[in-house]
Amino acid sequence: MKCLVVDDDKISRELICECVNETQGLVLEGVCKSAIEASNYLSNKEVDLIFLDVEMPKMSGLELLKSLNNKPQVILVTAKEKYAVEAFEYEITDYLVKPVNYGRFIKAVDRARKQNKPSKIESINDGHIFIKTDSELVSVGTSEILWVEALGDYMAFITPTKKFIVLSTMKNIEDKLPSNEFIRVHRSYLVRIDKIKKISEDIILVENKMIPVSKLYKKDLLSRLTTL
Repeated sequence: MKCLVVDDDKISRELICECVNETQGLVLEGVCKSAIEASNYLSNKEVDLIFLDVEMPKMSGLELLKSLNNKPQVILVTAKEKYAVEAFEYEITDYLVKPVNYGRFIKAVDRARKQNKPSKIESINDGHIFIKTDSELVSVGTSEILWVEALGDYMAFITPTKKFIVLSTMKNIEDKLPSNEFIRVHRSYLVRIDKIKKISEDIILVENKMIPVSKLYKKDLLSRLTTL
């Protein structure tokens, strides 16, 4: 899991980074000293898990959470437990109280790992995808999907509020989703046509995400856009 540590306190920041580096399966992708720096970082890069401080100058951790369209998993790191109740409204994975001990850190990470397990598509019908996550079937409306992104042997379904990781192939997903609603724009991207905000050269904008368009698919994309 790719991790981002966001904390304005040097000692706390270094402690979390040390815990991440010592934990198998976690990769420290970035470190930010403020929520504003983290916001800029996340506008260009994606991570699986954020260790997020709450009280930071100019922009708090909770304000950062509110601003994110596609939230990765978040483990809140706070000196005050009072923030936990409000934070869980944003579907955070867990929270750690400073000073953080490694035992509690691992417990929070294990919870994140369970939520990060690949799901399976059970069926697609009547405008909905039914995704099996652990023992539950989750219904996701195809109209909610912004784009589908290939991640090696897995596919990520991106919605405005959540990301679902599914074990599948792009070809399999492309065959199952309605062809009049979705279009392949790149070997790694399938997008919902009505979610495209802008197209420029070899890039399209979906929400705040810049998605590449390859030459192989550009002609089909342009012809489809003119028929809308």
